[in-house]
Amino acid sequence: MTRKIVIAGPRGRMGSEAVQMVLRENDFELVGCIDRIVSDVPMLNDNHIPVFLDAEECFYKVNPDVLIDLTNTETSYNHCIMALQKQIHCVVGTTGFTNAQLTDLKTIAHANKTGCIIAPNFAIGAILMMQFSKIAAKYFSDVEIIEKHHDQKMDAPSGTAVKTADLIKTIREPKKQGHPEETEIMPGARGADDEGIHIHSVRLPGLVAHQEVIFGGEGQTLTIKHDSISRSSFMDGIKFSINQVIKLKEFVYGLENVLDIELD
Repeated sequence: MTRKIVIAGPRGRMGSEAVQMVLRENDFELVGCIDRIVSDVPMLNDNHIPVFLDAEECFYKVNPDVLIDLTNTETSYNHCIMALQKQIHCVVGTTGFTNAQLTDLKTIAHANKTGCIIAPNFAIGAILMMQFSKIAAKYFSDVEIIEKHHDQKMDAPSGTAVKTADLIKTIREPKKQGHPEETEIMPGARGADDEGIHIHSVRLPGLVAHQEVIFGGEGQTLTIKHDSISRSSFMDGIKFSINQVIKLKEFVYGLENVLDIELD
């Protein structure tokens, strides 16, 4: 069965990769895009894909099965509310949502019995990195996270780093790390502090998405690392999510919750 898909944010780096992926797949049909401007995008023009400035008009005219949203937090939040109310399934790669926003989307998805997957990271390797970190936290309570992204990323720390810390905290008791009298000579030198887990964000041109989770123990360290060299690394996860979200009638946060991962 062909899935009718709309992509919000087709001109972005992730969006343009998603457009190419959807156009390649025989089971997907790109029926429209939502953007803040109507511009001359060869991929869309060559395939006669309409671009809409208004999401509501788009949903009404092309009646999609799935919205892929790769915009920004506020825009994505508004798009998803509108889509879920129309029982359009949502696959969202935007990060930076507040807990209140996530709760709103969960409530609306449940009320409309419509699937919504929000994933801080769609790279399968990154999902495994987070799950392996959760396992390691059973044995190493001292841990720091270093995440590195391109210099145009809006939020810090990344959604992946926050999600990693959340998974570790399900295993690890809160603990202050380092010397008890440690002093930051320059404020922020030790990074963000999440129940004693220090999270460091690096933003530089040339990077895509990278994360190291470093555990320390007596006489040893363990580093779990993932690198996305290209945004194409996220496309398998988005493709998988499209096929899964159609089956859902609820909200899911984190790709690991729809992957068949049994590590316990």
